[in-house]
Amino acid sequence: MIDRARLEAIVREAGRIALSVWPGREGAGGPGLTVWEKGPNNPVSSADLAVDAFLKAELGALLPAAGWLSEETVDDPQARTGDLAWLVDPIDGTRDYIHGRDGWAVSVGLVRAGRPLIGVLHAAGRGEFWYGEAGRGATRNGVPLVASRRADLPGARVPARMLGPEDADLTMVDQPNSIALRIAMVAAGEADLLATLRWGYEWDIAAAALIAREAGAAVSDAFGGHLGYNKPDPRAFGVLVTAPAIHEAAVARLAERAARLA
Repeated sequence: MIDRARLEAIVREAGRIALSVWPGREGAGGPGLTVWEKGPNNPVSSADLAVDAFLKAELGALLPAAGWLSEETVDDPQARTGDLAWLVDPIDGTRDYIHGRDGWAVSVGLVRAGRPLIGVLHAAGRGEFWYGEAGRGATRNGVPLVASRRADLPGARVPARMLGPEDADLTMVDQPNSIALRIAMVAAGEADLLATLRWGYEWDIAAAALIAREAGAAVSDAFGGHLGYNKPDPRAFGVLVTAPAIHEAAVARLAERAARLA
């Protein structure tokens, strides 16, 4: 259905566009990047919009039948009534991006009938290209991924900068700003648990959640339920990605907090 080589080329070019004005690139300096606030504590940059426009045009040409849902495009639910839809975050982790840190990625997911088919992440600042396809596994830079196989929740590695007292038995590891990259860390066996307890959007998680699932991770919403995509309302409460053996324990630990915050 999809020309994989062409899709990869499109996402790599999107990463190149972002990289060309990224403050963290070698020799960066001078004009090129404009940053402003979409809302309180919600930055966006001219690079987000440039990558978004590029991907909308190129992915639309690649698969004209697919609808479009992106963080940086005004949503039109009527344009997403078919089975197929692209779910895109042109630069996931904008805060890291604008500060010259490498914890950002171009995130592109393709879903059909509410289920992810393909997930692609390009962490251009790190030289990483992640690809997953339903039923066909997932890779990073061409190397097959195997998710964490941790058996016990205490001691589990969590991408975080701080943990509350109720989670003091967990182990903090590096936390990129990109939620997609934090999910991908579980897919790569570099973390054992990723959890959010807030309302988020499908474009944040669609690609990475498929990559994690195809690597063998357990993937759900914050309550342990199914994650659906291309819904009329593109929000979901929380995401939980874990080593399979600790998923049930993680759901139980988060249940009271999730119910209180949802």
